[in-house]
Amino acid sequence: MSAFSWRRFVAMLTKEFVQMRRDRLTFAMMVGIPIIQLVLFGYAINTDPKALPAAVLVADHSVFSRSFLSALENTGYFEIVQRVTSEEKADRLLERGKVQFVISIPHNFSRQLVRGERPEVLVEADATDPAATGNAISALARLSETALLHDLTGSLGEIKGTPPAFEVNVHRRYNPEGITQYNIVPGLMGVILTMTMVMMTALAVTREQERGTMEMLLATPVKPIEVMCGKILPYIIVGYVQVAIILIAAKVLFAVPMLGSLVLLSLALVLFMAANLGVGFTFSTIARNQLQAVQMTFFFFLPSLLLSGFMFPFRGMPVWAQALGEIFPLTHFLRIARGILLKGNGVAEIVGSLWPIAVFLLVAATVALLRYRRTLD
Repeated sequence: MSAFSWRRFVAMLTKEFVQMRRDRLTFAMMVGIPIIQLVLFGYAINTDPKALPAAVLVADHSVFSRSFLSALENTGYFEIVQRVTSEEKADRLLERGKVQFVISIPHNFSRQLVRGERPEVLVEADATDPAATGNAISALARLSETALLHDLTGSLGEIKGTPPAFEVNVHRRYNPEGITQYNIVPGLMGVILTMTMVMMTALAVTREQERGTMEMLLATPVKPIEVMCGKILPYIIVGYVQVAIILIAAKVLFAVPMLGSLVLLSLALVLFMAANLGVGFTFSTIARNQLQAVQMTFFFFLPSLLLSGFMFPFRGMPVWAQALGEIFPLTHFLRIARGILLKGNGVAEIVGSLWPIAVFLLVAATVALLRYRRTLD
């Protein structure tokens, strides 16, 4: 054979471009995944979340209280979304993740203030995700020195200065020391299950198509729902093995607190794993080979990872990105897992995150069954 031939090289190059054009799904993934990464990292990801939802419990309705709350919102990190009348209601909002902070202004706040008794304002933070609250808590440091500058005038001017006229006492709930592992390790449970459940199911069915065993399966009187359940159940069992390993490691290696019911977590896991397996089964009915199945898995996994609140604070993303993130089961499961393990949440607290996963499962299972029936025809 002669030396390197440009004609043969161009022929091979042309062949590969023709093959790439025929494999439209792979080409779409090659173009689509970089675009998704560019959009998400460029627009959706924000490590300095602002306008975090806060509830206020005000027992002293005075000009000083109003000035403090105005200064709080002027920092840009706090947005007062609800006013509560009892500590029980405030605790429920924190437990369910409806608010990130609860600000409590005590009774006789103004009276103690003008007497120079330095009253305390309590700020309770949901610190399950230290990255989401860190900058906001830092903004509270100088608030006691600047919030009432325009009110402490005349005869009250002598109480401003050093020390400040009042104190801001920050109470980090659920993760007082701000340990990152307490937030990351429970979330890893959902991330690992999302990747493995979707990919393994997609590969299992696609592998049968490539080996020719799918024709034998189609020739049997097995119904689509029976095939789907038979394919999904073994991976649910494998998923529980993965969860057991993660929980043991979380307790032994990272000392992650487990305040809630592991039985309740196990029941929620069934729904979560079934939703991801339904997605994998749907991908298997679309992909023509295992490479496409893997590509489609990452096309689903990447936005799930970035928009769920696992890597970056969920409330730091713009509204459109949060709305998109609410679609993925991982977003809701992260709230369930962290809520049960770190807050001790029960059924009442997690039901708001369970039903979106159930709806996603219903849609995914319906699409998978319709796709599989089309394959049968």
